[in-house]
Amino acid sequence: MARAYLTEVRVTDFGPYTTKIILPLDGRVEDGAIDRDTFSVYVRRLDKYGKQLMVQKFRSFDPNVPKDMIESRGFLEVTDVYPSDLEGNRLSVSDIVTLEIKHGPTVWLASELGQDGPFNTFIHTVHTITQVKPFRDEKDIVTGLVYDTKIGKNMPDLYGWVNSCSTFVGCPLRYGYFVPQGPGEKKPLLIWLHGAGEGGKDVTAAYAGNKVTALSTPEVQEFFGEGGAYILAPQTETFWMDSGSGGIEANGKTIYGPALKACIDEFIENNPSVDTERIFIGGDSNGGFMTVRMILDYPDFFAGAFPVCEALPDRCISDEELGKIKNLPIWFVAAKTDTLVPPAEYAEPTYKRLVALGNPDVHFSYWDKIEDLHGLAEPVDGKPYEYFGHLSWIPLFNNDCDFDYDGSKVVYKGAEVSLLQWLGMH
Repeated sequence: MARAYLTEVRVTDFGPYTTKIILPLDGRVEDGAIDRDTFSVYVRRLDKYGKQLMVQKFRSFDPNVPKDMIESRGFLEVTDVYPSDLEGNRLSVSDIVTLEIKHGPTVWLASELGQDGPFNTFIHTVHTITQVKPFRDEKDIVTGLVYDTKIGKNMPDLYGWVNSCSTFVGCPLRYGYFVPQGPGEKKPLLIWLHGAGEGGKDVTAAYAGNKVTALSTPEVQEFFGEGGAYILAPQTETFWMDSGSGGIEANGKTIYGPALKACIDEFIENNPSVDTERIFIGGDSNGGFMTVRMILDYPDFFAGAFPVCEALPDRCISDEELGKIKNLPIWFVAAKTDTLVPPAEYAEPTYKRLVALGNPDVHFSYWDKIEDLHGLAEPVDGKPYEYFGHLSWIPLFNNDCDFDYDGSKVVYKGAEVSLLQWLGMH
């Protein structure tokens, strides 16, 4: 008899991953009655129509990813098992059990992302959970259980997020957004612009392909006062760095400026409690390019910016343009090991030019390398897992960016601050 199961997907430093599989039982079991070898878990990663295996190259620019095809079917490792409720919370006794699934930047089979052309997109993951060892419930010895029908996917990191689309004629932009629930008449707006891989037509990828949802956690929302902050994550169908060809062009131009500005204006009009004096814009890579492009083109609109591994070549920025943002609060983030967008050609000279212009509130967290600082990825040879250097949005979303270009702690209004705290204080 086919049995139903549920999954939990979390948005991690390395993207959205299946972290738990939840199995209803016929009888109650105590903690310890089932071990992690009781069930095997087989997964197939399918396209959005649930038909073809998602077998293709993935993040081919990242040296940590093997250059051959990523597996799209195979067995997942169970790391823990325990009685639980339907949300996967541990209990001492229950008629539901949760299997915790090994996940991480090299556990491709547990990832909820595949690729649709050049873009990351959520896929269908289909699991078969087979009992391979007997166990005892409150009544009898249990054998032969097989689960193969997914009836739900819980994504707690997406709670409060909504998808919509702007109405700009000729170039409407899809977007995800988060509305803060705290008190207060006026609340700031954080705009996040995705990288090249999160474009396309799956708008959820614009904020859950990477851990943008960290901005909506209570810990980060508190930085913006008891009211919290709005978050807006627009998506382009091509690339922010598209100047008309449909591809990525490193000429400093984009076709999306008016459409993005219209999207922001429409969002503010629809949410009158947005504080128009506290609009902040940030983004990574392609989105970092667009972040700098927008503050150059609309220098009086934004209260601050936080471009991450930004891809607007410094040679494409004139002295006149830079002079317009010489007083704007800006915090750059990049890593010296970034070989995809070398900071020496992008963020670093732009930062130094702003310092020379006397910008009193410009900062640059320039990482030697991007490592797992929180034990979220499996160590390699006893050392923290090292990510590809382009992934400098990881320390941003973990609130680790708290130092300046010279290595000293950033001090603002008399206190040492992280980038996210700094935003909340403006």
